[in-house]
Amino acid sequence: MNEKRLLLIGPNGIGKSNLLEAVELLGTLRSHRAGSDQDLIFWDENNAVIRAQANEDDHIQLEFRRKGGRKAIRNQKPLVRQLDLIGPLRCVSFSALDLELVRGEPSLRRHWLDRVVQQLEPIYGDLISRYNKLLRQRSQLWRNWRSGSSKERDSILDAFDVQMALASTRIHRRRSRAIRHLQPLAATWQTCLSNSKESLELTYLPGSTLEGEEAEESWRLGIEKQLYIQRADEERIGICKVGPHRDEVGFLINSLTAKRFASAGQQRTLVLSLKLAELELLSGIYGEPPILLLDDVLAELDPNRQLLLLEAVGEKHQCLITATHLDAFECDWQKHSQALTEDLLSLKGGVS
Repeated sequence: MNEKRLLLIGPNGIGKSNLLEAVELLGTLRSHRAGSDQDLIFWDENNAVIRAQANEDDHIQLEFRRKGGRKAIRNQKPLVRQLDLIGPLRCVSFSALDLELVRGEPSLRRHWLDRVVQQLEPIYGDLISRYNKLLRQRSQLWRNWRSGSSKERDSILDAFDVQMALASTRIHRRRSRAIRHLQPLAATWQTCLSNSKESLELTYLPGSTLEGEEAEESWRLGIEKQLYIQRADEERIGICKVGPHRDEVGFLINSLTAKRFASAGQQRTLVLSLKLAELELLSGIYGEPPILLLDDVLAELDPNRQLLLLEAVGEKHQCLITATHLDAFECDWQKHSQALTEDLLSLKGGVS
């Protein structure tokens, strides 16, 4: 299609969100809706497949199997690593579920930040997986230790400390750097979408004490020392209290904590500002804007913020936007967009 904006119009339940979810999975390997890959497969089927033509000569495919996990294919060639699928179809998604970024648990903010970093550095996914595996093994060691000397146990923990400190340092550095890049972009969007009434500040709150400006060696040694010092508490409560799994991201609106003091409208605008900041950051780095996926978000915004959003998106970005009614968009937007209505969206729970 020539238009950059595709409007998916129809009542709830016909598959609009499924189409956006399929694009998101091909672009980021993650879904913000599904709890597991099994949720993506019809109950009476053994697999599900998503295919896309990213550009004229780049075809990508992701298959989800009940047995055997995922299978990624690019231009008819199976990929050894799923991460190699990231790139042709970069995207940034926003749905009502993302409002929990402000209201929900710290893990949601960590996962959001990890998705951003992984689009910047696909190999980051391997780093997170390695750290999480070390953390699980460490917890299992404490739970299962029944015999042997404390000296033997401490020797094993020493080895864990060295590996976890190195992985922690590299995760902290990348998360910190991403927040630093996102901060001015998100602040600008918050100002724009609030008609200059709101300021936004993002703060990275690491789960380790970090001294110095991204000094890898001092950070690594410092985290190693912190892991050793907290062992007594870890033995008692069974929880490692140092590391990226304890990270938090703070959001301040007009210098006040957004989770406690921001209105529902301010929180919605904050999350949208984060998404538009992601879009701008990725566009600046790769020279081409990712696809913007907006899943029924206009219904979550007051009319003034709707107008500001549509003006901000303009014609610069390729957008896939779902809505229940076409009249949610101004005539000019409708005229310069392609609309798919209910009769063209008869999707059986997904897109192939």
